[in-house]
Amino acid sequence: METSLRQLALNHLAISSPTEKVLAVFQLFDDFMVSPKLDVSEIFSISSLEIPGKPIKPDLVPPLAVKRRAMHTIEGRAIAIHALAHIEFNAINLALDAIWRFSDMPRTYYRDWLTVAKEEAYHFSLLNNHLHSLGYEYGDFPAHNSLWEMVEKTKDDVLARMALVPRTMEARGLDAVPVVKDRFIQVKDIEMVKILEIILADEIGHVEIGNRWFNYLCDLRALNPIDVFQQLCLQYKAPTLKGPFNIPARLLAGFTETELKVLQNQAIS
Repeated sequence: METSLRQLALNHLAISSPTEKVLAVFQLFDDFMVSPKLDVSEIFSISSLEIPGKPIKPDLVPPLAVKRRAMHTIEGRAIAIHALAHIEFNAINLALDAIWRFSDMPRTYYRDWLTVAKEEAYHFSLLNNHLHSLGYEYGDFPAHNSLWEMVEKTKDDVLARMALVPRTMEARGLDAVPVVKDRFIQVKDIEMVKILEIILADEIGHVEIGNRWFNYLCDLRALNPIDVFQQLCLQYKAPTLKGPFNIPARLLAGFTETELKVLQNQAIS
């Protein structure tokens, strides 16, 4: 019997080498597009696996311990790029986790998250290659693990996962990327500006996927999306988001105007 997408996603999640993981995800996407083998009902035992697979470096530290340097120095730029690369590496893992962990979702759910995994792998490759051009590589600086911590918190409920990872944690990137892009414009790193434009365009799609499946599950469970989102934020102690918000990008990503008004009001209060 040939191995299905969800089993392979779990296998690839356990890979610790960033290079091997990226190549495996690219191959998984290509293979699935040619021969879409998928068992949506399979249940897995992960007692023998350490997930996600982690490279020896970077060292993981609290968010406030991640160092910063002035962007006009090569090291300062490298530190900023490294932080983004770490986010993208974690994003590969969260997409793979969304595939294997949650059973009995529509087939398009798994295809959506495989697409996300492939695009996050591409983003990581772009950032790591740019790091190399500056004389650094992924793992050279400490990083924090707050994105994966929310993945762990929401491992028992796909609704909570969709609410609090793509449309909360990842959606913060929609607000942050334009600010980061301006910093790289100021130091005339044009290659990095181009990379950030690719990332922002793709991340709008990723957040839209999270929004779409969150709303699908709310409809399925007869829940009010705004009310249940507030409840999940409290239940799982999600971070309170602060503005300014990239409203045009968030609208493209599927947030309603009502949701955005609530978000802005909470940020002000």
